[in-house]
Amino acid sequence: MAFLFDHYKYFLKEDFSIWSFWKTFVCTLQINIPIMKASSIIFAGILVCLSCNKQREQEIIKEDIFNTEKEFEKMASEKGIAEAFYHFADKNAVINRDTLIKGKENIKDFYARERFRNAEVTWTPDFVDVSECGTLGYTYGKFTWKVPSDSGKVSEFSGIFHTVWKKQKDGSWRYVWD
Repeated sequence: MAFLFDHYKYFLKEDFSIWSFWKTFVCTLQINIPIMKASSIIFAGILVCLSCNKQREQEIIKEDIFNTEKEFEKMASEKGIAEAFYHFADKNAVINRDTLIKGKENIKDFYARERFRNAEVTWTPDFVDVSECGTLGYTYGKFTWKVPSDSGKVSEFSGIFHTVWKKQKDGSWRYVWD
Protein backbone atom coordinates (compact mmCIF):
# COMPACT_ATOMS: atom_id res chain seq x y z
CA MET A 1 0.00 0.00 0.00
CA ALA A 2 2.95 2.30 0.51
CA PHE A 3 3.64 2.33 -3.22
CA LEU A 4 0.03 3.45 -3.84
CA PHE A 5 0.55 6.40 -1.52
CA ASP A 6 3.76 7.30 -3.37
CA HIS A 7 1.75 7.50 -6.59
CA TYR A 8 -0.72 9.93 -5.06
CA LYS A 9 1.79 12.71 -5.82
CA TYR A 10 1.12 12.18 -9.56
CA PHE A 11 -2.41 13.46 -9.03
CA LEU A 12 -1.01 16.75 -7.77
CA LYS A 13 1.34 17.39 -10.69
CA GLU A 14 0.33 19.79 -13.41
CA ASP A 15 1.33 17.40 -16.19
CA PHE A 16 -0.70 14.55 -14.65
CA SER A 17 -2.25 12.11 -17.03
CA ILE A 18 -4.01 8.83 -16.41
CA TRP A 19 -1.54 7.15 -18.77
CA SER A 20 1.56 8.32 -16.85
CA PHE A 21 -0.01 7.26 -13.55
CA TRP A 22 -0.99 3.82 -14.91
CA LYS A 23 2.43 3.22 -16.45
CA THR A 24 4.22 4.07 -13.20
CA PHE A 25 1.75 2.04 -11.13
CA VAL A 26 2.13 -1.09 -13.28
CA CYS A 27 5.94 -0.81 -13.37
CA THR A 28 6.02 -0.53 -9.59
CA LEU A 29 3.80 -3.59 -9.23
CA GLN A 30 5.96 -5.61 -11.59
CA ILE A 31 9.02 -4.79 -9.55
CA ASN A 32 7.47 -4.96 -6.07
CA ILE A 33 5.53 -8.21 -6.41
CA PRO A 34 8.60 -10.38 -7.12
CA ILE A 35 10.47 -8.55 -4.36
CA MET A 36 7.55 -9.09 -1.97
CA LYS A 37 7.39 -12.79 -2.88
CA ALA A 38 11.14 -13.20 -2.45
CA SER A 39 11.02 -11.32 0.86
CA SER A 40 8.20 -13.55 2.09
CA ILE A 41 10.08 -16.69 1.12
CA ILE A 42 13.28 -15.45 2.79
CA PHE A 43 11.36 -14.44 5.93
CA ALA A 44 9.64 -17.86 6.10
CA GLY A 45 13.01 -19.54 5.67
CA ILE A 46 14.50 -17.52 8.51
CA LEU A 47 11.57 -18.46 10.76
CA VAL A 48 12.04 -22.16 9.96
CA CYS A 49 15.78 -21.93 10.67
CA LEU A 50 15.18 -20.13 13.96
CA SER A 51 12.57 -22.69 14.94
CA CYS A 52 14.92 -25.58 14.13
CA ASN A 53 17.71 -23.87 16.05
CA LYS A 54 15.42 -23.35 19.08
CA GLN A 55 14.40 -27.03 18.99
CA ARG A 56 18.07 -28.06 18.87
CA GLU A 57 18.84 -25.77 21.82
CA GLN A 58 15.96 -27.36 23.76
CA GLU A 59 17.34 -30.85 23.03
CA ILE A 60 20.81 -29.83 24.23
CA ILE A 61 19.34 -28.44 27.47
CA LYS A 62 17.29 -31.63 28.01
CA GLU A 63 20.45 -33.68 27.55
CA ASP A 64 22.26 -31.45 30.05
CA ILE A 65 19.50 -31.98 32.65
CA PHE A 66 19.54 -35.75 32.03
CA ASN A 67 23.33 -35.79 32.53
CA THR A 68 22.93 -33.78 35.74
CA GLU A 69 20.47 -36.41 37.02
CA LYS A 70 23.02 -39.16 36.29
CA GLU A 71 25.83 -37.18 38.00
CA PHE A 72 23.51 -36.74 40.99
CA GLU A 73 22.86 -40.49 41.13
CA LYS A 74 26.58 -41.27 40.77
CA MET A 75 27.50 -38.90 43.62
CA ALA A 76 24.86 -40.51 45.84
CA SER A 77 26.52 -43.87 45.20
CA GLU A 78 30.12 -42.69 45.63
CA LYS A 79 29.97 -39.93 48.28
CA GLY A 80 26.74 -40.70 50.06
CA ILE A 81 23.11 -39.72 49.77
CA ALA A 82 23.32 -36.74 52.13
CA GLU A 83 26.25 -35.20 50.25
CA ALA A 84 24.60 -35.69 46.84
CA PHE A 85 21.25 -34.26 47.90
CA TYR A 86 23.07 -31.31 49.45
CA HIS A 87 25.35 -30.69 46.46
CA PHE A 88 22.60 -30.75 43.81
CA ALA A 89 20.07 -28.74 45.85
CA ASP A 90 19.26 -25.12 45.09
CA LYS A 91 19.59 -23.01 48.25
CA ASN A 92 15.77 -22.87 48.46
CA ALA A 93 15.13 -26.49 47.47
CA VAL A 94 12.18 -28.41 48.91
CA ILE A 95 11.80 -32.17 49.14
CA ASN A 96 8.61 -34.03 49.97
CA ARG A 97 9.24 -36.97 52.30
CA ASP A 98 5.89 -37.34 54.09
CA THR A 99 6.56 -33.77 55.14
CA LEU A 100 8.14 -30.84 53.37
CA ILE A 101 11.82 -30.32 54.09
CA LYS A 102 12.94 -26.85 53.05
CA GLY A 103 16.44 -25.58 52.36
CA LYS A 104 19.58 -27.44 51.39
CA GLU A 105 20.98 -27.56 54.96
CA ASN A 106 17.80 -29.19 56.26
CA ILE A 107 17.83 -31.63 53.34
CA LYS A 108 21.41 -32.62 54.19
CA ASP A 109 20.46 -33.10 57.84
CA PHE A 110 17.50 -35.27 56.83
CA TYR A 111 19.67 -37.62 54.76
CA ALA A 112 22.51 -37.62 57.33
CA ARG A 113 20.32 -39.64 59.70
CA GLU A 114 21.46 -43.15 60.56
CA ARG A 115 18.75 -44.76 58.44
CA PHE A 116 20.26 -43.41 55.20
CA ARG A 117 23.98 -43.90 55.95
CA ASN A 118 24.12 -47.41 54.49
CA ALA A 119 21.19 -47.02 52.11
CA GLU A 120 21.50 -47.11 48.36
CA VAL A 121 19.33 -45.32 45.85
CA THR A 122 19.26 -45.61 42.08
CA TRP A 123 17.11 -43.81 39.57
CA THR A 124 16.90 -42.86 35.96
CA PRO A 125 14.78 -40.26 34.21
CA ASP A 126 12.24 -41.62 31.76
CA PHE A 127 11.25 -38.14 30.64
CA VAL A 128 12.93 -34.73 30.57
CA ASP A 129 11.39 -31.44 29.50
CA VAL A 130 12.47 -27.83 29.68
CA SER A 131 10.75 -24.45 29.67
CA GLU A 132 10.80 -22.43 26.46
CA CYS A 133 13.24 -19.95 27.98
CA GLY A 134 15.54 -22.79 29.06
CA THR A 135 15.84 -21.90 32.75
CA LEU A 136 13.51 -24.49 34.29
CA GLY A 137 13.24 -28.18 33.57
CA TYR A 138 11.68 -31.25 35.05
CA THR A 139 12.27 -34.97 35.04
CA TYR A 140 10.40 -38.03 36.13
CA GLY A 141 11.22 -41.68 36.19
CA LYS A 142 11.68 -44.75 38.38
CA PHE A 143 13.71 -45.02 41.58
CA THR A 144 14.70 -47.89 43.86
CA TRP A 145 15.83 -47.60 47.47
CA LYS A 146 17.68 -50.39 49.29
CA VAL A 147 17.79 -49.79 53.03
CA PRO A 148 19.51 -52.28 55.38
CA SER A 149 18.02 -52.85 58.83
CA ASP A 150 20.05 -53.29 62.02
CA SER A 151 19.80 -57.06 61.56
CA GLY A 152 21.25 -56.77 58.05
CA LYS A 153 18.04 -57.49 56.17
CA VAL A 154 17.69 -55.20 53.17
CA SER A 155 14.32 -53.62 52.46
CA GLU A 156 13.76 -52.56 48.91
CA PHE A 157 11.11 -50.21 47.65
CA SER A 158 10.53 -48.55 44.29
CA GLY A 159 8.44 -45.74 42.95
CA ILE A 160 8.24 -42.78 40.63
CA PHE A 161 10.20 -39.59 41.23
CA HIS A 162 9.55 -36.08 39.94
CA THR A 163 12.25 -33.42 40.10
CA VAL A 164 12.11 -29.77 39.08
CA TRP A 165 15.43 -28.26 38.01
CA LYS A 166 16.49 -24.61 37.91
CA LYS A 167 19.41 -23.29 35.90
CA GLN A 168 21.88 -21.40 38.07
CA LYS A 169 23.81 -18.23 37.18
CA ASP A 170 26.95 -20.32 36.60
CA GLY A 171 25.09 -22.50 34.07
CA SER A 172 24.76 -25.55 36.33
CA TRP A 173 21.43 -27.17 37.23
CA ARG A 174 20.15 -27.54 40.81
CA TYR A 175 16.88 -29.08 41.90
CA VAL A 176 14.26 -26.90 43.54
CA TRP A 177 11.72 -29.70 44.10
CA ASP A 178 12.13 -33.41 44.58
